[in-house]
Amino acid sequence: MKIAMMARNPDLYSHRRLKEAAEERGHELDIINTLRCYMNIASRRPAIYYNGEKLQHYDAVIPRIGASVTYYGLAVLRQFEVMGVYPLNESVAIGRSRDKLRSLQILSREGIGLPVTTFAHDPKQTEEVLELAGGAPLVIKLLEGTQGIGVVLADSDRSAKSVIEAFRGAKVNILVQEFIKEAGGTDIRALVVGGKVVAAMQRQGAEGDFRSNLHRGGSAQMIKISPEERSTAIRSAKAMGLNVCGVDMLRSNHGPVVMEVNSSPGLEGVERATGIDVAGKVIELMEKQAKPGKTKTKGKG
Repeated sequence: MKIAMMARNPDLYSHRRLKEAAEERGHELDIINTLRCYMNIASRRPAIYYNGEKLQHYDAVIPRIGASVTYYGLAVLRQFEVMGVYPLNESVAIGRSRDKLRSLQILSREGIGLPVTTFAHDPKQTEEVLELAGGAPLVIKLLEGTQGIGVVLADSDRSAKSVIEAFRGAKVNILVQEFIKEAGGTDIRALVVGGKVVAAMQRQGAEGDFRSNLHRGGSAQMIKISPEERSTAIRSAKAMGLNVCGVDMLRSNHGPVVMEVNSSPGLEGVERATGIDVAGKVIELMEKQAKPGKTKTKGKG
């Protein structure tokens, strides 16, 4: 099988591991810088060019699209789909997961546990928003934030108002969520591959930081998740339409609540914490599913 991986940094642990796993199984995997691709959107003759050459004869594509280049990355992925190349995760599904508000609305529709979340535009509604979210402490986050950036914990209604006013002054969209105090600065990331949880880790935030992102100095260890947590992760992946994803959950007093569904989860933390060959399981899934033209959307939506 000939595989293209859309990724800007070939040296990233996750990308090296996926390439190694593919080659160990006898496949050819090319890492292609997403931003260096350009497209010919011609009727019946769609094509992608890279470094002056037409990309062709690929059986599958692994999209590892950075959050900062989501729009262009999804355009390139859709072009692969139009060309009949099997996508590990489809463009429509990635687009859903990258939109924090839309993803929460979809999960809510499916009855999946979520923290109380509020969203409004009019600054005059700040009081109502704080009341709906249950009052301080509250988590205020940018819709466009990643890896814990743009996430603020407000420990009083007064500070929450100040943060909201500051964000709105910068003309950015924000969500206001209840703070799950009982989680104790930890969260669970469950890796879902092909409708199954293949690995799970518990992440602990750095000293004094309520965010548990490993990029921000957090630590991780293997964890055995409950049947309810496993079911929540699987249902979340299905709701998003993702074949591979990381589902981030908190343990609340009323059961697991989903914070985010990540369509391009990092593999380093979970593989080192669990010793599980997640990259290999991803390639195994592609071996089972990748056939020319096998995409539900064909780039639609």
